[in-house]
Amino acid sequence: MSDSISNLRKFVAPEIIFGVGARKTVGNFARNFGAQRVLIVTDPGVIAAGWVADVQDSLQEMDIDYRIFSAVSPNPRAEEVMAGAAFYNEEGCNLIVAVGGGSPMDCAKGIGIVSANRQHILTFEGVDRIHSPIPPLIFIPTTAGTSADVSQFAIISDQDSRMKISIISKAVVPDVSLIDPETTLTMTPFLTACTGIDAMVHAIEAFVSTASGPLTDMHALEAIRLVSGNLPALVDNPADIALREQLMLASLKAGLAFSNAILGAVHAMSHSLGGYLDLPHGLCNAILVERVIDYNYSHAEDRFRVVADTLGIQTKGRSNAQLRRQLVDNISQLKARVGLTQSLGQSGVSLADIPELSGKALTDPCILTNPRKSNQRDVEVVYEEAL
Repeated sequence: MSDSISNLRKFVAPEIIFGVGARKTVGNFARNFGAQRVLIVTDPGVIAAGWVADVQDSLQEMDIDYRIFSAVSPNPRAEEVMAGAAFYNEEGCNLIVAVGGGSPMDCAKGIGIVSANRQHILTFEGVDRIHSPIPPLIFIPTTAGTSADVSQFAIISDQDSRMKISIISKAVVPDVSLIDPETTLTMTPFLTACTGIDAMVHAIEAFVSTASGPLTDMHALEAIRLVSGNLPALVDNPADIALREQLMLASLKAGLAFSNAILGAVHAMSHSLGGYLDLPHGLCNAILVERVIDYNYSHAEDRFRVVADTLGIQTKGRSNAQLRRQLVDNISQLKARVGLTQSLGQSGVSLADIPELSGKALTDPCILTNPRKSNQRDVEVVYEEAL
């Protein structure tokens, strides 16, 4: 009996509208939720790209009033969340639409939490700490990688402690995710590569996570296949909408996997790096991924064999030692192929930073589902190898 109980798995996901033009349905959904005044959370780059104008048009067609909050940094900060929540409440908004990459989406989640719960955002760190229901969230992702539009994670930077905090709760799963591949056409090849590798890391970490299960595995493996099969071609042909759609699908599937299976050491270490040095999240993941695979391999050999197989690596008759090497090489080659060859040292990390980075990584909730249990020295060694 106890075995069947321990195998229980839950799976949460938003209502998802997927395909070119999905963003233009936002007015309909806002009306269905009884929106009186919408807060659009975005950033200056997304406004410049023109995607917010489409949202404004759709809301205006439905005679729905809106306000715009765009003071959002690339790694959204606690004080930005607090300012956004104050603006939301002052303006009498009752629904939030996020348009952008992971940063505006995470900031929007934070604004929703604070506007309803009236406490500082940092007090919600950890798992299931949100008590009052938050306003409806409609998310329009403009990058293919972070998957904040389908996940139960919100990642917020605390500038004072130079840490990123993780808020994990079903409350921050958006009500509706309008996933429109067209919105990713304005991404640079570098951002396309970073977010694509981010989706790959989400999928691999979710598949080898100690909380994985049949509901998440199918999404994780499909995401691995989609990223490896399409990302190099997309970086070469950024205007190809069919390839954009494949990467958007990969990001969606990776998000459904990791939101429910959680992640592992790459993300724990990446959150620590991003909080400490304000580096792009996808780049942090890319720098660390193969080192963490190498570290974890012996504790999830059967799972990594399936990952290798999914990447098209010949696994029959290969020893685990051979496969470990090939898998690490394969990921390194994929990164090099899309132009992500930076080391931690080139990104501004020094040997002296590593003890502090490692200590912070060990407090991140993502470390709890990593297949190999880690102490501070283990984490330090992985960081050192990535220098």
